[in-house]
Amino acid sequence: MEALIDLFSSLVNVLSALLALVLSVVRVLIPWIPLLGWVGFWGLAVNWTKTFPILRRGGFLGVLLLMLVSVLVWGSVAPPEAGKHYLLGLAVSNFTGKFIYVTMLTCIAMLCGSAQLSGAFGRLAVFPDEPAEEDHGHGHDDHGHGHHGDHGHGGHDHAGHAHGGHGHEDHGGHGGHHAAHAH
Repeated sequence: MEALIDLFSSLVNVLSALLALVLSVVRVLIPWIPLLGWVGFWGLAVNWTKTFPILRRGGFLGVLLLMLVSVLVWGSVAPPEAGKHYLLGLAVSNFTGKFIYVTMLTCIAMLCGSAQLSGAFGRLAVFPDEPAEEDHGHGHDDHGHGHHGDHGHGGHDHAGHAHGGHGHEDHGGHGGHHAAHAH
């Protein structure tokens, strides 16, 4: 009977030690959750095969402007308590420190994109191809009239249509605003 009590006591000690280990790991990871979420978002949720071409065509200017606004707002809203940021042994001013933080976060996002494009995330970051948009005659640009882009009559070449001349004798396929015109 005493062996059973020792076994039970040992199991309680093991469970207590496991709980202490889990709590220690959680306490270590909690401050890193925002950065892990940042890496997870930019690495797994953003389709970089579509994002990088946009950045190359000038989207980086928007990123730079967002960085600037982030630095200005963050520096104004949350200045450091001591008045300076201490980074790697250096004391830097409020806005300089915020600029360094925002630049580091942007570089991490770009590195996540590079890692995704290199295939480092494997099947975790696979995005399905978007289906081609099929036009069933319900789109805004084609109301089933045969016109493309001009819904009025200004600047629209009637001679190029298959209904012959400008008389609109044959109204087949042309309803709505064409049928209402007196010719």
